Amino acid sequence: MAYRFRSRFLVFLIGAKCLCGAGSAERIAAARWAHYYAHQYAVPSDLVEAIIEAESAWHPNAVSPKGAAGLMQLMPGTAVAFGVTNRFEVEQNIRGGVSYLAHLLTVFRGDVRQVAAAYISGEKRIASSGLRYSNAAVFDYVRKVVRLYEQKRKNRLSGRPPAEIRGGNFP
Repeated sequence: MAYRFRSRFLVFLIGAKCLCGAGSAERIAAARWAHYYAHQYAVPSDLVEAIIEAESAWHPNAVSPKGAAGLMQLMPGTAVAFGVTNRFEVEQNIRGGVSYLAHLLTVFRGDVRQVAAAYISGEKRIASSGLRYSNAAVFDYVRKVVRLYEQKRKNRLSGRPPAEIRGGNFP
């Protein structure tokens, strides 16, 4: 059954890439990878989407000033540690990022605030000082991720359809 789902999924991805340039079709394909790997690694898909939105606003070629790249903004060392060879390849980037989130959720016993803080500032830094780590950018990021996560979770649980996908982080 899983094999069958994956093969249809790959056909969809190939078709979406060939028929459309940039835009909502690529975002839909990326969202499908996000949901697929969230399920594979037992990570809440709402959290994966919140991280992607906060990190790259769904832009697969995003690069941060510090060198993080791709949808989930993986640093080179994190990418290598989680088996990613091309940080700009959507499927690899999401697989690596979700695998990293699963690891952080285990380390921080499901505390989404600590997971978000560790995702942006580093696991060791948050493991040693927790949320006492005083950096305004980290606090802002954690607030944003938690807000997005709760909003997405609430919308999903209430049965409301997601907002129109426009390829970016639009209000």
